[in-house]
Amino acid sequence: MTPTEDADRANGCSREEKTRQPSFTVVVVDPQTPGNVGTIARAMKNFGLSDLALIDPPPLPEGGEAYGFAGHAREDVLPNAREVTFEEVADRYHTVGCTAITGEDARRHVRFPFRTPAELRDSLATVETDTALVFGREGRGLDNEELRQLDEVCSIPASPEYPVLNLGQAATIVLYELRELFLTDTQLPDVERERATEADVERVHDRFDDFLDAAGYSGNRFDRTRTLFRRVFGRAHPTTREAHTLIGVFRRAADQLNHRWELIERYDAPEWPETRERNDVDDDGGPDADR
Repeated sequence: MTPTEDADRANGCSREEKTRQPSFTVVVVDPQTPGNVGTIARAMKNFGLSDLALIDPPPLPEGGEAYGFAGHAREDVLPNAREVTFEEVADRYHTVGCTAITGEDARRHVRFPFRTPAELRDSLATVETDTALVFGREGRGLDNEELRQLDEVCSIPASPEYPVLNLGQAATIVLYELRELFLTDTQLPDVERERATEADVERVHDRFDDFLDAAGYSGNRFDRTRTLFRRVFGRAHPTTREAHTLIGVFRRAADQLNHRWELIERYDAPEWPETRERNDVDDDGGPDADR
């Protein structure tokens, strides 16, 4: 046995326990509507959770209402749901009670302090223990006696005129906000890795400058417009394909404008109203603001 393993045993933990990632369990207390249980199961599968615990649930027959609302979670999350007691949950987990009704200050500490789901995400990121997210019954949520047994309170910001959400909706919002704690990958592509290189971005700006020159922009108007475009384009974080497409668009537009100028000069045709010399007017028809 190595010294590290010896120290772990002395501290009462195995190597497996030290490396095991904290788990998250969703607990629903006394749900009245099978459909809400199914909705919660579906949200759990959407955001990477699988452990559903129910306290005093209604009958959930296979093929019934709960299974109809569960989507693909009817294949695993819902049929694997287990019944537990409130005391078991409070004793085993770091617990978070979700409620729409909070206290206003520390004088009502049963429901205060509280965290929003986003704040809870940051807090739980530092908690290395199994956590239970506890949701109350549809009609009245978690009562004060139940909340007294829980470690934290979470509440979703909503309209003061009607802050109480449907149980399934509330669970979905909380799980969405916490998803980074238990969902390592999503169906969305990693846009940051696909961002065009700075060289391609600068090629876009070079072609845009050529386009402005061909369109008759010069002086202050040229400088202001190219700066505006750089700010807009900088916020867009374009992909390589988007950058290459814009390079082609601006190149073709500039080529066509230059060809038109060549035809005008060759045949001494009248110029269109917006000429290269008309640079003292903004695109909206107003006077140049920089002059």
